[in-house]
Amino acid sequence: MRTDTAYDPEILKAVRMEVANDERLNTLLEEYLIPFAKAIKHKSQRRYFDTYIKGLMSGLRRKSVEPIALAFLGEKGVRPMQELLKRSTLNEDGLHAVYKEGVMALIGREGGMLSVDGSDFPKKGKCSAGVKRQHCGNVGKTENCQAGVFIAYAGNNNYGLVDRELYIPAEWFTDDYEEMRRKCQIPDTQVFRTKNQMALYMLNAALEAGFNPEWVGMDAAFGCDHKLLDGLELPDNVYYFAATNARERVYLERPVVEPPPKNVRGRPCKYPLVHGEPTSVLVVAQDDSFPWETVTLTEGSKGPIQADVKRVRCTACRTSEGNKSFTMPGTDIWLYIRRHADGELKYYVSNAPEDTPLSSLDRAATLRWPIEQCFQECKGFLGMDHYECRTVTGWNRHMLFVMIAQLFLRLLQLDLKKTVSPHP
Repeated sequence: MRTDTAYDPEILKAVRMEVANDERLNTLLEEYLIPFAKAIKHKSQRRYFDTYIKGLMSGLRRKSVEPIALAFLGEKGVRPMQELLKRSTLNEDGLHAVYKEGVMALIGREGGMLSVDGSDFPKKGKCSAGVKRQHCGNVGKTENCQAGVFIAYAGNNNYGLVDRELYIPAEWFTDDYEEMRRKCQIPDTQVFRTKNQMALYMLNAALEAGFNPEWVGMDAAFGCDHKLLDGLELPDNVYYFAATNARERVYLERPVVEPPPKNVRGRPCKYPLVHGEPTSVLVVAQDDSFPWETVTLTEGSKGPIQADVKRVRCTACRTSEGNKSFTMPGTDIWLYIRRHADGELKYYVSNAPEDTPLSSLDRAATLRWPIEQCFQECKGFLGMDHYECRTVTGWNRHMLFVMIAQLFLRLLQLDLKKTVSPHP
């Protein structure tokens, strides 16, 4: 049975700590976990929670319940650790609240980007909550997997995940899956929601909870959904900066809209008259009258990161619910197009006002990268994809514990930057 945390050397390398000082790290971790301990009622739960976090930080090859319990507590610790994840009355909401306060304290409540993204987890078998053959981003093809939707916050040169939710496919809500839903602890009150509906709910909940970013960001899988964009409950001075695809259409000039004509023969016209045609963003990218400009997006570890961009003020295009071929002008937006070195084009739309400094749009284009860094760290160092639990409860708790461990990594790196003296 292991008696120390044996921190993973790769984690120490990631936070630029060359020498493993277990005593110092143990002290820092114990201090970090104090606020979380206050949210846990039972002493035994606190012990298993602390052990799980230490296990995620360790050099274990697999960071799931059984390996962690065996390494730190022995065989008698396996069952209680499993209970912690699956069915104990843990104050999960209290732990999550403490965690979110920690993220906001690290990054600040203002000036950053709240972003949403999906992350998939390949799985064998058919008994894990929400598992099915579906597109799996990890392998780039259809595979048996679970899909999660995650919210992250980035700014002030730091970042962290904020929330997570497991996607449950539509067929899981049919009568054929009734027994499976019960075994996987899917509540009877839960109904099917698309990933985009989940994203909208989670983003609005995070905004209501006190996050006050400058931007809300998302990749094209979410940004192409106009219902999602228009459903965001954005506070004043908070704007979306959303990736979209080449099929997105915009009005280069706001069209004149007239009421439906009256006194005409035949069926009355139910749609207004729109004088103007939308243009695809691909056409704008190919139009030389909108010149490319080379800008410095940010300073990287190897020097400035530059890109060719177009920033065009235009009007959003919206389709009718009853007639997809009928389009109407929406709000005035920025179209932001970035050309990569290999010629690949990326498209973004933002409802930021016309007087927004162009440098602010350039900065927004970089703020969604950190959510990918979160996934890399959590899967690469902290066993995010090592879980073996089959229930929704177990999935939620494992992800929360991984997020708590990652926040400690971010704070540890910040602490080392403050305390390590520069070389003379």
